[in-house]
Formats: sequence, structure tokens, C-alpha cells
Amino acid sequence: MKSRRFLLLAIIVLSWMFFVTGCAKQTEVETIEQPQKEAASTAAADEAAKAAEAQKAAEAQRAAEAAAAAKAAEEAIEKERAAAAAAGMKPVFFDFDRAIIRDDAKSIMKANAEWLKANPKAKVRIEGNCDERGTKEYNQALGQRRAASAKKYLTDLGISAKRISLISYGKEKPACNESTESCWQQNRRGDLVAVTE
Repeated sequence: MKSRRFLLLAIIVLSWMFFVTGCAKQTEVETIEQPQKEAASTAAADEAAKAAEAQKAAEAQRAAEAAAAAKAAEEAIEKERAAAAAAGMKPVFFDFDRAIIRDDAKSIMKANAEWLKANPKAKVRIEGNCDERGTKEYNQALGQRRAASAKKYLTDLGISAKRISLISYGKEKPACNESTESCWQQNRRGDLVAVTE
């Protein structure tokens, strides 16, 4: 009977030791894995933050390059207009929603034709422009009609159509940005720009 008690007591003590020892090991594993998981999570967050910063920097670079390209293109157009003004070619202006050369613009068109006749190697680009009123599509078409009207007037005065190109900017290249009639009048125009090859 004593041996049974002793055996039972030994089994209980051994069971209790395995239980305590097993739980302690499990706790150690959990405490070791927890910092590793936190470190991995922190590293992933750092990588994501670095990727987001790199993307923002790339987007800022692309925006800066696009702005620089737009500015360079605008400066080139202004340089061409300045060359045209220096060459003696002047813009012609149109009435609201019209593409007919006005009487006051006929003398300007004749002077432009005389300059082109005096410079037979020069070519000209006629840029049709509109004021801000109307849709983008409508103003594109109206600007094209205005440029075509100016071209026809020049060809009627003896300038070869091969020397003349057309483009419509619609309302995209205003000379004035106020919403007044005097400003709108400045934007309803055909610019004649000397083109160099």
C-alpha cells in the first residue's frame, strides 16, 4: 500500500514538473517570437514609408519636368511672336462669333502680305484664337475658321498657300484674362507667326 501511495505521489510530482517545465518553455518561445514579429512589422512599415516617399519624389520630379517643358514651349511661342512682330506681321482681330476679316483688319492683312512678298523664303503660321465664352470644341472650330479666313485673304493677295500653315488654339492661349469686352476683343484674333525651318 505504501508503494502504491509512493508511486501515485511520484506520478503526481512528475506530472506537475512536466506541466510546469512545458509551460515555461512555451512562454519563452512566445516571448522570443514576439520581438521578432514586432521587428518584422516595423521593418515592413519602414519599407512602405520609404516607397511612399520615393513615389512622392518621383511625382514631384515629373511635375517639375512637365512645368519646365510647358514654360519652354510657351517661351518658344512668345519668341516666334516677337519675331513676327519684328518682321512686321501683325495680328488681325475678329468680331464675336465671326470668322470674317473686318474692314479695319484688311489694311493689316495687306501689310502682312507685302512683308511676305518682300521675304519670299519666309513662311507663316496663322494661329486662330477665341475668347473664353463657348465650349472648348466650339472655340477650336471657330479658331480654325478664323485662321482659314486669314489664309484665304493672304492667298487672294498673291501669297502661295504652301507658305501658310494653320493652327487653332481656341480659347487656350488668351492674350488677356479678364472677363470684359475689351479683353475678349484682344482674344478674338489671328496671330501671324513667322516660321523658321
